[in-house]
Amino acid sequence: MSDLHDNLRRTFRWLGDRTDDTSAADLTGWWREPGIVAQIGPGLAALFPDDAPTVVMGPQSRGSLLGALVAHALGVGLAEVRKDPAQNVDSDAWWEVTTAPDYRDRHLRLGLRRTLLRSGDRVIFVDDWVDTGAQLEACRRLVDVSGASWIGAAVVVDALQRSDLRHNLRVRSLLHVRELL
Repeated sequence: MSDLHDNLRRTFRWLGDRTDDTSAADLTGWWREPGIVAQIGPGLAALFPDDAPTVVMGPQSRGSLLGALVAHALGVGLAEVRKDPAQNVDSDAWWEVTTAPDYRDRHLRLGLRRTLLRSGDRVIFVDDWVDTGAQLEACRRLVDVSGASWIGAAVVVDALQRSDLRHNLRVRSLLHVRELL
């Protein structure tokens, strides 16, 4: 696990020019490294070693990418959460929620096809980065409305400001944002 940790730190960078007031996280180096791609699914899955999830939930798009890797490592399926979901036909039933403001002060509409979670499922949420926790809280509501059980959130980077969310939503991470500054 320490190799994964070190490789995540080594391939991460902040983007921004000297004149910019802010910088942006660049995670693309992670996807280029075959060692990280091979280890990140098992690494995130290992954050909840004794909880026996039956499904992984990942938000579009990087959460779905990571979610597929974690689902493969656990031998379970993936429930993809879509942003601004569109019902294709009348029988295409969705659960939908709106997030609190995210890091860009947007309210996102998130949806999950009702066929992807069932009562009795044990769900682990996976994403690359958690900041405000808005998507995380919304996804927890999707799990609750489905009748499934929330295990917790496995993220690569924890940048949460609110410790109550970290505790209540059982957020575990491979890195804390302080390690990337």
